[in-house]
Amino acid sequence: MTDAGASLLAEIRTCDRCAGLPLGPRPIVQFSSKSKLLIVGQAPGRITHHKGIPFDDPSGDRLRQWLGVDRDTFYNASKIGIVPMGFCFPGTGKSGDLAPRAECAPAWRKRIIETLEAVELTLVIGRYAIDWHLPQYAGSTVTDAVKSWTDVWPQKLALPHPSPRNNRWLKVNSWFEHDLIPKLQSRVIQLLQ
Repeated sequence: MTDAGASLLAEIRTCDRCAGLPLGPRPIVQFSSKSKLLIVGQAPGRITHHKGIPFDDPSGDRLRQWLGVDRDTFYNASKIGIVPMGFCFPGTGKSGDLAPRAECAPAWRKRIIETLEAVELTLVIGRYAIDWHLPQYAGSTVTDAVKSWTDVWPQKLALPHPSPRNNRWLKVNSWFEHDLIPKLQSRVIQLLQ
């Protein structure tokens, strides 16, 4: 990582903008100026907050399966960057985790993206990430953004969240795993070799 990238990562890890969060601030990001693949999602969940490792759960297992990579590759920042819209667990609401904190992306996102000089594919997971990284789909559903994948491929790709909660979505949209995932895996192999 460049000195600027290492310095930025160190600065992020000490961020306390979200000091009032229920579990306190604990920024969880992974990136390097050498990252070829960037994963942008919502915000860490409660389990991730406690473990300090992004996607170290069943969602991560499915995401790694979709990518066709093992854990060592997935957690190698020189290959894969993981930069959610909010870096800290935002708390829980009536229907699940709260939205990423609004102040996080404006504070950090532009600086991080400028540091990621080698990214060739950005995977955009969830509504908040889509609104920021694929603004042309801001008024559409996540499903519509995913279905329009050829419009932004091969530089970007909207994905549904890999959570087991989306098993029904995957069943209804079987084209996703049959048609799109093989192309994603092929692109990931090409990028990470």
